[in-house]
Amino acid sequence: MRKADLLASLVVFLVALPLCVGVAMASGVPAELGLVTGIVGGLVAGALPGSSLQVSGPAAGLTVLVYEAVRAYGVEALGVLVLAAGLVQLALGVLRLGRWFRAVSVAVVHGMLAGIGLVLIAGQVYAMGDATAPGSGIGKIAGLVSLAGDADPVALAVGGATVAVLLLWPRWRRGARLVPAPLVAVALASLVTGLFDLSVRRVEVRGLLDAVRPPSADDLGRLTEVGVIGTVLAFALIASAESLFSAAAVDRLHRGPRTDYDRELIAQGAGNTVCGMLGALPMTAVIVRSAANVQAGARTKASRVLHGVWLLLFTAVVPGVLGVIPVAALAGLLVHAGCKLVPVRELRPLWRAHRGELVVLTVTAVAIVAGNLFEGVLAGLALAVAKTAWDISHVHVETEDRGAAGIVVRVVGNATFLRLPKLLDALEALPHDRDVRLELGGLRHVDHACAAALEGWAAGRDHERVATSRSTT
Repeated sequence: MRKADLLASLVVFLVALPLCVGVAMASGVPAELGLVTGIVGGLVAGALPGSSLQVSGPAAGLTVLVYEAVRAYGVEALGVLVLAAGLVQLALGVLRLGRWFRAVSVAVVHGMLAGIGLVLIAGQVYAMGDATAPGSGIGKIAGLVSLAGDADPVALAVGGATVAVLLLWPRWRRGARLVPAPLVAVALASLVTGLFDLSVRRVEVRGLLDAVRPPSADDLGRLTEVGVIGTVLAFALIASAESLFSAAAVDRLHRGPRTDYDRELIAQGAGNTVCGMLGALPMTAVIVRSAANVQAGARTKASRVLHGVWLLLFTAVVPGVLGVIPVAALAGLLVHAGCKLVPVRELRPLWRAHRGELVVLTVTAVAIVAGNLFEGVLAGLALAVAKTAWDISHVHVETEDRGAAGIVVRVVGNATFLRLPKLLDALEALPHDRDVRLELGGLRHVDHACAAALEGWAAGRDHERVATSRSTT
């Protein structure tokens, strides 16, 4: 084992510890389940081939979906949902479908992250003030107006100070290299609330073994429910997409071996299968921890495996330390993480060069906030497909007047039903007292609707004056 990997594992452990707890709290489950997922992400997914340097664990990007699932089916059903999602991921990896996730529209991905980030921010602002958040995304955002009257000002100050430390600490580069900002922020919040005995809500600790709940036979029977199956597919597809997009980003941070997407998907599936058997949160590859791993000098997968070992030792030896952490500090940590999910820097370039992509991003994000994550992603994908179909359905009608020989009309491009009105308007505008030669050799594709319309147009004119040709001019 290299010394660099050992040091990197300690850095990743310090970054992962507060995030595991915070994600669990935001998902509506005991804090220990987030730590279990982090441990499995290191010991199971970390030991398997795929991406050598990215680190897996509970992710902020899945908190919205997990929270909705726990609210709908109960925390006791979480294990079977994650177990089934892991098996789906294993099947996708074995069938070598991992690479196909790279075909998902970037605008949909950014819209998904933006929607998750907005809902996460809105929900965790309530937690920063020790207040109860409304159930829906729209309700969370609308309720922010009246939150000031309901929030505990002390807790809100603790959460706000946590966010301030997260923003300011990285500016001290030497300090940030020694101690990660999330650990500093949460440690300072815990220290201040402890020293001054501030009356704020703290993390409740039950013990690792008490929190673990393997799925029962009754839980497995719920896999016959349509809603449960939809949630399983949402877990599997979104967790897979987030992991593989993270892998692509991590590959750009180092010069080591590139990610094998199918093997990485198998590793994620194996990890989620184990998480499901323990009743824990779903896991994905997490870009924050992965980037910390690379920046700390990791060279092999040993660093990510060891980070799981440190998490296991911490929860086994000193679990009571978690009880001093203010919930408001963890909420501030997740508000900061949610802000990072919103791709603000991507908006201006999209507005300038690809406004259609910006529409897809916006619709996806709004649909997630107004509805739920699964429906929002489906809406974004449908709009992205429709936009692509519209973009490639370019058809041009060129006319050439040859005097006594009549008019030559060339149709070029892709003739689909989306451009049918434009095509028919151009053809019907041709003079009826002239011979017309219609040349379709420039068409790369003609769908059934356009073929039928062209035949109908030709039949409606004087057959002596119309000739059709598929020859190329």
